[in-house]
Amino acid sequence: MTAHWQYGLVGSLLGACLLVGVLFLLELGRRIGQWRAEVDAPRAEVGAMDGAVFALLGLLIAFTFSGAAARWETRRQLVVQEANAISTAYLRLDVLVPEAQPALREKFRQYVDARLAVYRGLPNISASKAELARAAKLQDEIWAQAVAACRLEGSQPARMLVLPALNEMIDITTTRTVAAQTHPPAIIYVMLVVLMLVSALLAGNRMAEGPRSWVHMVAFAVTMALSLYVIVDLEFPRLGFIRLDVWDQLLVDVRTSMR
Repeated sequence: MTAHWQYGLVGSLLGACLLVGVLFLLELGRRIGQWRAEVDAPRAEVGAMDGAVFALLGLLIAFTFSGAAARWETRRQLVVQEANAISTAYLRLDVLVPEAQPALREKFRQYVDARLAVYRGLPNISASKAELARAAKLQDEIWAQAVAACRLEGSQPARMLVLPALNEMIDITTTRTVAAQTHPPAIIYVMLVVLMLVSALLAGNRMAEGPRSWVHMVAFAVTMALSLYVIVDLEFPRLGFIRLDVWDQLLVDVRTSMR
């Protein structure tokens, strides 16, 4: 079983635990409501408090989902930008003197291989960091060789084309690394889970007036668990079932074109 399937199953297990917890609190809230018979609080005040909690839950789900989707789109766009930056820098090697090109082209091939391995190695963090360090070392070597090549006789005009392209190629790696590590504070997810469970308790309490409706209870629990699962999976698109791997094909195509 691949690592991302293992992490996906872990996420599914956590979602299942939340589903069971929501169902339990729905039933607990219903029984508490029946026991108290809701004689110690005016119905209007209880409804207002319930509505405030449900509204807060809805807002938090909306904001966390929107943020996760926006960060996923940003990471996708950065893959495209890196592929374009590497392709442009590689093509501009043509303006250097012929004797400087073969070594640089080979370094570029190794560099793209390393960049692909950085994300293919996930969720193995140590392997990914090792490839990231290898890519950084290759960046230094490419830059040093390019600068030396630009100083050769006849290559000075190429400096304005090659070096800015290399600089952009190097900068995008930092941007991608920061984007991959950017997530909301863990307390946001804790608060979201707590609100889901509290809402389940309050919803169950409101159901005490009539007969138990398993359809509504299961639908509520599944909706809460699925919402949290999708949010977390979007937030970590290299670990679960929602993947960015398809966009890595752009880098693979760039590597293939480096003949």
